[in-house]
Amino acid sequence: MPRPKKTRHVQCRPDAVYFKPRAIPLRVLEETVLEADELEALRLADLEGRYHAEAARRMMISRQTFGNIVKSARKKVADALINGKAIRLESGPGAAPEGCACSCDDCGGTWEPPAPPGWPGLCPHCGSRHTVSAR
Repeated sequence: MPRPKKTRHVQCRPDAVYFKPRAIPLRVLEETVLEADELEALRLADLEGRYHAEAARRMMISRQTFGNIVKSARKKVADALINGKAIRLESGPGAAPEGCACSCDDCGGTWEPPAPPGWPGLCPHCGSRHTVSAR
């Protein structure tokens, strides 16, 4: 029996749910599901250009686990692009531990996070989505 999946700290909450090829109805497309932690790994590694060790610390997982997640995410995105599939973005769990403070990468503000599932959400000081656990 595999051990339970550890909660990953996910800060990216996209507004869109699907991405699909243009002019093809969604009902006729195959679908690839990108989990919330995979999207977060892509954001940290590819969009922000962070090293795996730093990105893993932000998600509060091991570097090896981060590498496995980002590898899986890249494979799914490549499959969808090459084979003309829709990508569905899952909004899975991502929670801060009790008593954990959050901070904003843009303005430097800090605050106690609200209870999940909205963690850490938008910065209450500047409204930025670039918020992280300050643990």
